[in-house]
Amino acid sequence: MEQTGRMGQEVLKQIQTINNFEVVCGVDKFDSGDNSFPVYSNPNDIVESPDVIIDFSVPDATINIVKYAVEKKIPIVVATTGFNEEQLNTLKEYSKNLPIFRAANMSYETNIMADLVSKLAVQLSDSDIEIVETHHNKKVDSPSGTALFLADSINAALNNEMTYEYNRAAKKEKRTKKEIGIHSIRGGTVVGKHSVFFFGDNESFEISHTVDSRAVFAKGTLKAASFIISQPNGFYSMSDLIK
Repeated sequence: MEQTGRMGQEVLKQIQTINNFEVVCGVDKFDSGDNSFPVYSNPNDIVESPDVIIDFSVPDATINIVKYAVEKKIPIVVATTGFNEEQLNTLKEYSKNLPIFRAANMSYETNIMADLVSKLAVQLSDSDIEIVETHHNKKVDSPSGTALFLADSINAALNNEMTYEYNRAAKKEKRTKKEIGIHSIRGGTVVGKHSVFFFGDNESFEISHTVDSRAVFAKGTLKAASFIISQPNGFYSMSDLIK
């Protein structure tokens, strides 16, 4: 696991509160040196034999750690965001030979929100749909993986007829009914907030979800790790865990 980042540290903190997990090693390009377990800069140098891997890093690093996981036959939870289509296809290809759990957001409530907004999109099919996501000023990827997850859930419910609009400043033309606007705000220490707006004639509908602590994601990640360790090869998501 990438363990000097914010989420890596939160996962370590949550592991200390439960009995059925033990950290045997970590992988991190920038090791603080203050650990009770070995930390490697290259996964190929690992000498321990972990039962499951938790990845909170960046897409390029994730691909490398998944290659290691496939070689060693170790189930993995991928909680990293910001993948492009090619990288996601690579993960899905690897899942033919390994149980891989991948979620854009490890919060149970966020996944409930995705289900709700997809149903609303069908009922409010004539609405203009906009998504606004807010995160701390150190978040690298934009829009967030969760915003795209919500957009994809809505789009699937609408027969994948929608397009995503990220920059109306450059476009300078009237919005269409077949687009979902996605907007990113970065500032301060906001852990995460996502809002989906349905704008109709003379009225609007909004659903929002706010995370106040990273512990929410860490706990969800550990649930995913407990789940994936006993699954056959395949590509799993939060919907599989909820079921």
